[in-house]
Amino acid sequence: MSLRIGYGYDVHQLAEGEDLVIGGLTVPHEKGSVGHSDADVLLHVICDALLGALALGDIGTHFPDTDMAFKGIDSKVLLKRTWDLVQSHGWTLSNMDTTVCLQRPKLKPHIPQMRKCIAEVMEVEMGRIGIKATTTEKLGFVGTEEGVSAHAVVLLEPLASTSA
Repeated sequence: MSLRIGYGYDVHQLAEGEDLVIGGLTVPHEKGSVGHSDADVLLHVICDALLGALALGDIGTHFPDTDMAFKGIDSKVLLKRTWDLVQSHGWTLSNMDTTVCLQRPKLKPHIPQMRKCIAEVMEVEMGRIGIKATTTEKLGFVGTEEGVSAHAVVLLEPLASTSA
């Protein structure tokens, strides 16, 4: 069987007065992510990993920050469009593994709901969605709470009804 692996990495600045949207959820915090869309760093890396697995470019290619149609857009919409594109090419998710790097707030209490949200958008089993959170031990831009970063790896397999 043929498999495809994709990797994504993203960073967003943190600032007061912005919402902190991660994994499709708004997480209560005094700082939030800055970006053209809702700046959901986790959903962005998942999109990049999915697109990368099929050599379809990156999130900026498909949803450019120069296009006002995407200004403030809910990243769940971007994930759904990306996922539909992946499926239209004859692929489905075997699994994904992601890590969000954020000094504060602690994300562990929110991870089950993030996994559920992503699984619902992609219409896959929650068991295929892995999310971890870590700090950077107060080092770098994450550690000084200037930003948030995330990594994602996805494994795609052909849809059962295709020979991709």
